[in-house]
Amino acid sequence: MFRRREVTVLRTGRPEGPTGIYIIDPVRSTIGFSVRHAAIACVHGRFTAFEGILKLDGSRPTRSEIHLSVQTGSLDTGSPEQDTHGTGPDCLDSATFPLMTFRSTGIRDAGDERYRVAGRLRIKGLELPVHIDIERGRASRDVHGEDRVGFVGTTVVHGSDRGLGAGPAPATGGSPTGDEVRLTLGICAVQVRRAESA
Repeated sequence: MFRRREVTVLRTGRPEGPTGIYIIDPVRSTIGFSVRHAAIACVHGRFTAFEGILKLDGSRPTRSEIHLSVQTGSLDTGSPEQDTHGTGPDCLDSATFPLMTFRSTGIRDAGDERYRVAGRLRIKGLELPVHIDIERGRASRDVHGEDRVGFVGTTVVHGSDRGLGAGPAPATGGSPTGDEVRLTLGICAVQVRRAESA
């Protein structure tokens, strides 16, 4: 687990936006996915166990960094049968590869508080390039005095390219799910304070 006292907060003068180290709040964040089922409906799910760090540079947002780790065994589609298949050897194989990780390698300003994040997704022993389109939310201070930031992001991966098979099996027969998997991020993160990093 990431520990706040192990991180040094970075500040650069008077930034235009949030600056410093932020730890993702898993209670107020979501990592979900959807995959086409039988070319008609979508199978939706989420991961319930994850953690991550944002290193934000408010004056130069394109120099910020994102690091994320997801426990593949925490897949939840609302269907035990689909969960078993999705975490099994034909898909995520969580017994062999318990973690899926992402680290950013570059951020490009796309205008209107939007950014395109290039990075490396490590899944099932492979590290592959992906792009996440991010829309930055507002920063705020909550009732406990914690400084928070939020953003939403989306990316599309193809199961066959990642060795994931065709995605979770249908609950009741029919055609298999599609190859295109859309991942969605709804992230809320809290800033690490100097006193906590000492």
